Amino acid sequence: MVFQRSIVDQVSGWLAVYNDGFVDRTWTGPPQFKFMSDPVPPHHNFINGVATHDLFTHPDSDLRVRVYLPEIPDSGKLPIILHFHGGGFCISQADWFMYYNTYTRLAREAGAIVVSTYLRLAPEHRLPAAIDDAYSTLLWLQDLADGKVQQPWLSSHGDFNRVFLIGDSSGGNIVHQVAKRAAGENLYPLRLAGAIPIHPGFLRSEKSKSELEKPESPFLTLDMLYKFLKLGLPVGSTRDHPITCPMGEVLQGLDLPPYLLCVAEEDLVIDTEMEFYEEMKKAGKKVELLVSNGIGHSFYLNKIAIDLDPKTSEETRKLIQGISHFIGNH
Repeated sequence: MVFQRSIVDQVSGWLAVYNDGFVDRTWTGPPQFKFMSDPVPPHHNFINGVATHDLFTHPDSDLRVRVYLPEIPDSGKLPIILHFHGGGFCISQADWFMYYNTYTRLAREAGAIVVSTYLRLAPEHRLPAAIDDAYSTLLWLQDLADGKVQQPWLSSHGDFNRVFLIGDSSGGNIVHQVAKRAAGENLYPLRLAGAIPIHPGFLRSEKSKSELEKPESPFLTLDMLYKFLKLGLPVGSTRDHPITCPMGEVLQGLDLPPYLLCVAEEDLVIDTEMEFYEEMKKAGKKVELLVSNGIGHSFYLNKIAIDLDPKTSEETRKLIQGISHFIGNH
């Protein structure tokens, strides 16, 4: 009997899951968008003021990171931004062009080293695998801080007293999970100075008003959102899982760093993001809000829109500036 491979689940344009467990992430959407998911090779020389390097965190580890080092002469030690990429826990990589384009710019403008983790992807590696990878990267930075391991760019230039977590979309969920896990640990001599969830995928099983009324975008449709989470969350979980629905959690007693929650006015999940913001304030946590007006989910990753649409370009400038100011003030 010949085994016939067939698709059992898919997210249009992004991903197909087959009955033998194989996952195909070949881009099948409009070809003009493909370049944004193309990998950018690392370059140790400075291009537009930033050099990049890929490395394994430990000799016996499969955990990799991409490091962005800005060319800032005589500036002393630089803050470190630990980045977790988005993609609904199921797609994307740290070396994709959309992240390269954004985080080289942030490294330059914030005057900071960016460390971006290559996270394991679902459904082959369901949550909490990506969260474990993210937290392991933070512990690796702690090892660098106390000299247990050496990495020239970070050991020589990084200020381990000013480490910030940042994440896009589902990476924003990971920011909060890592910040919570770190709250109960002694990370000395590393200090977690801030957390920046950008358009995090916070939602409930019951659809919010914004999910029902806001427009879908190239970076987020309801079908994409719900299918990725079904494939990414632990088996048997609903969208009310704490990773996607932290709004009802007890936050009192958690020693969380200051937060900068970045939201977009036209994001499908802005209502539940704002619910999280209000819960943080009620719990007495330090949380600032940065709102991008008249624009949708993860707009700043869309190079085509940034180049062609003045509104997207201006809101991207404001977002990068706001994040840079938050880092500069902490």
